[in-house]
Amino acid sequence: MVFVQVLVDCPTTDRLFTYTWTGEVQPGDGVWVPFAGRSLGGIVVCVLEDAPVLDTPLKAVESILHRGFLPSAYWQLLARVAHYYHATLWQVVQCALPPGLLSRAQRRVERLTGEPTLLPPAAQTLWTHLSRYQQRDVAWRELRKHVPRLEQGLRELEQRGLVRSYLYTPPPPRPQQQTIVTLLVAQAPSATPRQQSLLQSLQHLGSEVTLADFLNKTQTTRATVQRLQANGWLAVHQREVLRGQESALPPDQPKLLTPDQAQALGQIQALSAGETLLLWGVTGSGKTEVYLQAIQPLLTAGKSALVLVPEIGLTPQLTERFQRRFPGQVWVYHSALSQGERYDCWRQMLTGGPQVVIGTRSAVFVPLPKLGLIILDEEHDASYKQDRPAPSYHARTVAQWRSVAESCPLVLGSATPDLESYQAATDGTYTLAQLPVRVGGAGLPTVMLVDLREELAEGNYSPLSRTLQREIQQMMERKEQGILFLNRRGFHTFILCRGCGEVLTCPNCTVSLTYHLSDRFLRCHHCHYRRPEPEQTCPQCGSTHYKFFGTGTQRIETAVQERFPGLRVARFDRDTTQRKGSHREILDQFGRGETDLLIGTQMLTKGLDLPRVTLVGILAADSLLNMPDFRCTERAFQLLTQVAGRGGRGDQPGRVILQTYNPTHAVVEAARTHDFLQFAEPELIARRAQGFPPFGRLVRLGWQGPVEELVLIAAQTVARYLQEHEQEILGPAPALIPKVRLAYRWQLLWKLPLMAEPQHLLQALMKIDNSIFCHVDIDPIQAW
Repeated sequence: MVFVQVLVDCPTTDRLFTYTWTGEVQPGDGVWVPFAGRSLGGIVVCVLEDAPVLDTPLKAVESILHRGFLPSAYWQLLARVAHYYHATLWQVVQCALPPGLLSRAQRRVERLTGEPTLLPPAAQTLWTHLSRYQQRDVAWRELRKHVPRLEQGLRELEQRGLVRSYLYTPPPPRPQQQTIVTLLVAQAPSATPRQQSLLQSLQHLGSEVTLADFLNKTQTTRATVQRLQANGWLAVHQREVLRGQESALPPDQPKLLTPDQAQALGQIQALSAGETLLLWGVTGSGKTEVYLQAIQPLLTAGKSALVLVPEIGLTPQLTERFQRRFPGQVWVYHSALSQGERYDCWRQMLTGGPQVVIGTRSAVFVPLPKLGLIILDEEHDASYKQDRPAPSYHARTVAQWRSVAESCPLVLGSATPDLESYQAATDGTYTLAQLPVRVGGAGLPTVMLVDLREELAEGNYSPLSRTLQREIQQMMERKEQGILFLNRRGFHTFILCRGCGEVLTCPNCTVSLTYHLSDRFLRCHHCHYRRPEPEQTCPQCGSTHYKFFGTGTQRIETAVQERFPGLRVARFDRDTTQRKGSHREILDQFGRGETDLLIGTQMLTKGLDLPRVTLVGILAADSLLNMPDFRCTERAFQLLTQVAGRGGRGDQPGRVILQTYNPTHAVVEAARTHDFLQFAEPELIARRAQGFPPFGRLVRLGWQGPVEELVLIAAQTVARYLQEHEQEILGPAPALIPKVRLAYRWQLLWKLPLMAEPQHLLQALMKIDNSIFCHVDIDPIQAW
């Protein structure tokens, strides 16, 4: 018997609980333990040498779920993330591990038989929603996304015997097995002609094949295979197969580097352990080839590399390039994979050899052996920062800590670096490498500004300016490809009654409903509430004068198809990429020339290499420039520059049409000339004067609850406490969206000196009033 200390799946505490176990156990093993009258998952943190002295008898571990899934060296990194981002250690462990690994009981709601009559409003809403599902039971977390006042509705339906709720513990992911048929005897004198034919067929198939393939290709039966096995002529056995392994692709060879690329590669190879390099290269300058050639010698030396990208949509294109260069050594890890695929990827990393893992934000925690290099491509992107749930970590910060812990360098790559990274490179904290020109001598695309005020004055009310329409027509005639960028999905952004001025809004959130033409529904993009498009009259005043306002990607798609009926158009936004594999499918069709024009949101701005694109249209630049956030102009410049950079990457020059109501805006002018320094230098001067990052630190505290008065009191109480301790704050004030899912939201910004540590005060703050949920965001990057 041994004694183990276990971190249990209880998010409210970081306390370790002691259990007994008879047999072999190691730190990092996943276990199933009794806790507070139920069974929960946990992680073994340490094995005690001596029996602890306790007042109560110890309980025993029920079973070991997975062995060695969390390397013991990880605890220091995970503990640092928990401390810095003010989260519990278990919250960080959940974020790091593959989902479902430590299966936790899930609450489900089952619809029973019966015909309800005269239900209260909350109960009726829940019953109507349950009736939409084909299955009779639905996960509680799924219902929370769509049904307001869920607890009240459930209670009313349970009292009438119409539903029941229960806890269900899903099975954890397990290794996937394949049945293999192996030839033992090629010639069997006693075999019948048919049996001998089957043995020869197996020999022609390579003497080893899956049972399914053997049955299919020989048109035989399982009973026949069993008789062959009983005679000792072939063997049937189980073999594990790893899910998510890449398909075979023709390999490619390293490309000849430009002098700038060669110099950047030399700088990366000269980095010491734990050092960071910012690779600042214009769009199309060949940063990916530098990454590939930096990784090659590491794999040869038996080391591994981790490559992070901001969006799932980037992984298919980037993965294919890496698979061609390093066949059989590339794995993908992101949230769009199935639980089994992430489970297999994680397990093979623990035992496998040198490899490359490409993933999104959460992949910063993957347990790669002998890590030799970490790369964050498009390092400026806000997707690297997690907002909810806790911990609100930034993958770039965690990658820096990990590079030090693993004694390997970190490379940050971008055409529009984050201003904090750029400042660190200019003051010597990071090494700076530059790629100032595009590979092959291609120039950056020419950017033409279109003043939309002039378009309106001359009677053009279309979302497509006359200049853009002319350029699309010429693109069609030259049989080239183009991109249209609009950072809003849907068809219309809101509907207004011209009789009373009422805007149709979400009943759960303080936002207008977006109209989607595909199913003629109005949708809330925050709580997923939806309702059909309005009937003939306004629900407020009875007027029939409804007006649709605003433009989304669906409306642009319709407008383009009406204006250019022969143009093949596709959309690339969250609505069209929800299905697994849809990112790759849309981009592959575009790459094969089956689509002429791609219309999308900011997903199009992130590192995609589309060499046949010669035209880029930016439809509503002004929507990026007017947000209540000090980083608003930085994000606008990055988006405009990145999307412009998708054009002109091939043999033909690129053209960008940037439509704006404010063509003299400093950000628009800097994006027009692709001049990062023209934007960055005055912006950094302004931030230094105001004490904003990178010259100071921020902590955002956000409160939410069903009663706005109580939320405001909690925020004001904390604000007074901070002021009494001579802390500088902004607020409290309503959040950017004051109500989401029937919860009112207030926030404040806490400004600190650059080297200040807020954790000690945060511990005291959380004890002031715990009746209202408070979300802590260390180093926030956007308004709540």
